[in-house]
Amino acid sequence: DICILYFILHISLCPSDIEPQNSTCVLEFLLMGLSEDPDLQPLLFGLFLSMYLVTVLGNLLINLAVSSDSHLHTPMYFFLCNLSLADISFTSTTVPKMIMDIHTHSRSISTVGCLTQMSFFMLFGCLDSLLLTAMAYDRFVAICHPLHYKVMMSPRLCGLLVFISFLISVSVSQLHNSMVLQLTYFKNVEISHFFCDPSQLLSLACSDTLINNMIMYIVGAISGFLPILGILFSYYKIVSSILRVPSQGGRYKAFSTCGTHLSVVCLFYGTGLGVYLSSAVSLSPRKCAVASVVYTVVTPMLNPFIYSLRNKDIKRAMWRLLSKTVSSQSLCHHLECRLEKAVKVSI
Repeated sequence: DICILYFILHISLCPSDIEPQNSTCVLEFLLMGLSEDPDLQPLLFGLFLSMYLVTVLGNLLINLAVSSDSHLHTPMYFFLCNLSLADISFTSTTVPKMIMDIHTHSRSISTVGCLTQMSFFMLFGCLDSLLLTAMAYDRFVAICHPLHYKVMMSPRLCGLLVFISFLISVSVSQLHNSMVLQLTYFKNVEISHFFCDPSQLLSLACSDTLINNMIMYIVGAISGFLPILGILFSYYKIVSSILRVPSQGGRYKAFSTCGTHLSVVCLFYGTGLGVYLSSAVSLSPRKCAVASVVYTVVTPMLNPFIYSLRNKDIKRAMWRLLSKTVSSQSLCHHLECRLEKAVKVSI
């Protein structure tokens, strides 16, 4: 067997305190999920299926509402549509697999599938962060340079920002993947999570992962904290500009244009940082997995509600979309009735 031969040739890679027979060249991993209690499985299946459907339908509704209303064809809503698509993709990398595992009572995932899931998870998670940064820059230009807004936030620049965000996300994702691909043997195949997390895979590695961990944490810090610094700088300038507005009504109107985005930023980064800081001090990987549900499932599900409830333009566009749908259905029903009457008369 190739794996056994490779292990015999490279047995020195394993630390001395790890027995050789505990190191395996794995073809698949086991995702332990949130709970092994069989009584909780139907509840988890129904809960995550409903949350996933709400997430997909809510974010798709945002895209339909924006695309159907010409008044919303602005840079702000262009970034919002891309954020909604990224949220759908971000949730789709983990939740469908977990739902299928609960339904089929299977926890296995192939090594290729695990690396693919990890790659897309990092890609769309990083893309979410960068799109929120681009939206903060859009609000900065709109409030601090309103007369030059249309020139500065041209369609070409908006498309370029999304494209650059995607390229950076792909690079970060592939770098994480390359760190894990260097690992050949693992002490265990059980991942105490409901998806393939890079830190979990590194903790299961047989060989020394100090350099891998350092590179991944440095990349994570750069890709995570630089967008945060960009958002904080944008809002520092926004608040400074708003405070110079003489009237209180003008201040409220200026701040209301970015209140929704600020809510989504606090929800995304607050939950994400909270989970990772708690995982650093927590001794239970299962508790960390449960906490990860907040930013992987709950946050993408709440974003459409935040934008639809706090944004009057989105609410108007949704009402127009729903009214068009209802009117078209009533027209079809009316035509069907007329057609049935015509058929009866002819008979």
